Amino acid sequence: MEYGVNRASRIQYPGNATVRRKTLHRFMNDLLGSWEAGGVEEFIILTAHGWDPHQEALSTLRTVTARVRTVDVFSTPFPEAEGLIHGGEVDTSLLLYVDGRRVHLEAAEDLVPDGPGPVGHPSRASVETGRRLYHLMYQRIADRVLQSSRGPDT
Repeated sequence: MEYGVNRASRIQYPGNATVRRKTLHRFMNDLLGSWEAGGVEEFIILTAHGWDPHQEALSTLRTVTARVRTVDVFSTPFPEAEGLIHGGEVDTSLLLYVDGRRVHLEAAEDLVPDGPGPVGHPSRASVETGRRLYHLMYQRIADRVLQSSRGPDT
């Protein structure tokens, strides 16, 4: 799902939209319930959005018996790139690595943060940074999933 709970920004950006916490929670519960009824016994929810209301909507998902784990891929800072991710070096580098055809660096504008919305320095992005970040994210997800699979005593 490409949308989540977000605070409203003063400036509207094309394609930027938000849903309420309750909407995301109910939608995800409906999906998980349907999949669980079809036999799925475990869910791993990946998110790249750390805003508390969004995280709350995902962390309070319920199933009858299936296991649900949520992993925030940006839960710890990336030392390889700046901390600002919305449209900055991190987002742009990741997209350069995953599908560089969609990135037009010649049109990128560095924006100083003055509130919610696209901020950061996309001009600093590179495929190599994207590759390192992607593999670091992948490892964090794998570590989190494997760690929680083993349980607290292993």
